[in-house]
Amino acid sequence: MRLIRCLAAVLVGAVLCTVSDGARANIKPVRFDADRNRIIAYMLSHQLPAQHYSHIPLDDTLSRRAYTLYLRQLDPRKRFLLKTDVDQLAAFRDHIDDELRRGRMVLPDAGREIFNERVSQVEAWLDPLIAEGFDPDREEYLESDAKKIQWAENGSALRERWRLILKMEILDEYLTILDREEKDREKKGAPRDQGPGRHGKDLTASPQWQEAVKTIRKRNRLYFKRLRETTRQEHYNRYFDAVARAFDPHTNYMPPTSKEDFDIHMSGSLEGIGALLREDDGHIKVVRIIPGSAAERQGQLQAEDIILSVAEKGREPVSIADMRIREAVSYIRGPKGTEVILTVKKPDGSRQVIPIVRDVVQIEETYVKSALIKSPAGRSIGYIRIPSFYRDFNAVRDNKKGRNVTDDTRRALRGLREKGLDGLILDLRNNGGGALTDAVDISGLFLVDGPVVQVKNSQGLTRILDDEDPTLLYDGPLIVLVNQFSASASEILAAALQDYHRALVIGGEHTHGKGTVQALMDLNRNLPLLHLKKYDDLGALKITIQKFYRVTGGSTQYKGVEPDIVAPSMLDYMETGEKYMDYSLPWDTVNPVPYQTWQGPGFDRARARTESRRWIGGSRTFRQIRVEAEKARERRKKTRIAVYLDGMKRERAEAEQARKEAEAAGLIEGEEDRDGKKQEPLIKRLERDPYVGLASFLMDVGLKKGSPSQGAK
Repeated sequence: MRLIRCLAAVLVGAVLCTVSDGARANIKPVRFDADRNRIIAYMLSHQLPAQHYSHIPLDDTLSRRAYTLYLRQLDPRKRFLLKTDVDQLAAFRDHIDDELRRGRMVLPDAGREIFNERVSQVEAWLDPLIAEGFDPDREEYLESDAKKIQWAENGSALRERWRLILKMEILDEYLTILDREEKDREKKGAPRDQGPGRHGKDLTASPQWQEAVKTIRKRNRLYFKRLRETTRQEHYNRYFDAVARAFDPHTNYMPPTSKEDFDIHMSGSLEGIGALLREDDGHIKVVRIIPGSAAERQGQLQAEDIILSVAEKGREPVSIADMRIREAVSYIRGPKGTEVILTVKKPDGSRQVIPIVRDVVQIEETYVKSALIKSPAGRSIGYIRIPSFYRDFNAVRDNKKGRNVTDDTRRALRGLREKGLDGLILDLRNNGGGALTDAVDISGLFLVDGPVVQVKNSQGLTRILDDEDPTLLYDGPLIVLVNQFSASASEILAAALQDYHRALVIGGEHTHGKGTVQALMDLNRNLPLLHLKKYDDLGALKITIQKFYRVTGGSTQYKGVEPDIVAPSMLDYMETGEKYMDYSLPWDTVNPVPYQTWQGPGFDRARARTESRRWIGGSRTFRQIRVEAEKARERRKKTRIAVYLDGMKRERAEAEQARKEAEAAGLIEGEEDRDGKKQEPLIKRLERDPYVGLASFLMDVGLKKGSPSQGAK
């Protein structure tokens, strides 16, 4: 089977997500064809074990993995299936491998039949449950973490679960309406409302409550309509994808529509908000914010946020819970200049309404940025931010000199050196990856020569990528900043500079840990022309084919890069990274390769750790970061939601207060900061950055004795 390598397997990290926020694609839905699905099943059963990096056999163990993923996508929030249904479907748990090999798939049809029956049953309860009404003051709770929820034992238990869900939704919408009205009054300078719409025994008779009931009834009718319209082929597509993801989280079956979205992402067409998304247990989760995008400029949408609903300005929000990613993205996309309003759930459980004006990516913001700052002792410290490892492959294909991150970094470094440079900070925070060649080339700006990374393929062959340019552009003290969203190519660069003892790495406990490369396998390419014409597009496999290893032999996969200096971060409470993903490939080792550690100016690591602890302990900002991160961790643990008026008001007030405290401390972007701070010169933003401050301080106190402070000329 021919592999169409994603930019010749040079792009690392760019295939992290399923769908990008790109141009709209119009593809005719594929009709259900049993023979076509048998061919797909046959190809998956043969090509996945043969081509995947791990060569995991398609056996009962993998079947159980696939079954777990299949069941999770069928009813991710456990709102429809009964325990008896799950027990019935469990009979297929060990037989998915057999189904695929025989080409006779039973599970997707059995799951579809049972699920549709329960959907019809629950839908019939909606109007009667709403008509019965709800007591807003009755203290009740609902577990929101699907992993802690048990399958409903019977129909009565499921009906009770839906009663609480509807009550929660109506109360939430009611409070949202009150908040909106209050903000409107504040804008007009009117006094706070004290009428029955906010207080009193007649709450459920108030116009606000009735509006909330009407909205939730309409929202659920649309939700169930979407569920009913799910086609038989879509159920098969999800089944195939569950099989693929059982190999690792970055291996996917991509039906024709998703394959088109992948092509959109790879082409870099990003008109919209500029967020990469993926489906995650019935939710649409933000994977990464594109540098220079509308979402980055707005500043409040972050990786790991769950998008709950989407609204055009002035229109009613549309819930995208349990929505397929392609459909969800169709609501989020839109013409440049229009405003989309996202209601998101933050990783700590709090909610936030985020307005974003759609736009194309501002190209200049995606490129390398640099500045010259002063350390506490007055040294001149260079700062270079690399937002991604970009490269214009279209220009390369046309035999032109395209813009790339290596040339831009080289240019920025030379410019800083001309101004006088005593130290350098290389910022790789939130850098999700890009072109592997540039990670290798940029390392060469700071190293004389030698190996940078080892690449092992699915046949077990290891290739060493070297810095082949002996030119050393900078030989002074170097610090690299990373965080949990530094992934792939950025991890390779940070790891190489750390292993050579060339740089001191500062960040959270670990980077993302994506040490794999995926390729796109077009399932149509191995079919004889006669069969190709007979069937609709078969789709493609995005499959993991390579793994990265450091010069020391350890993989960047799973563990990521562990910084030399661990600093508190607002990301500390998040469970994000490869180690938290289902069936991610493990950390392992290959043989180390010979390399010569850096002998030039650098840091006394033991001294740097001691001094950094002193600095962090005395920093008001870092103390606040620790406090807010711990509060967020505690909020994240509280997954039982109050489903009564006073309880929900209290939880909302606590979340709002926490957000305001974090904004006041400058730890997160506030609504009033969006326009002001984003227009500030880079140097002003760096003055408030505690990690840049820590790095500058270590340039004064953490160097080896006798290390010159001046970089190479």
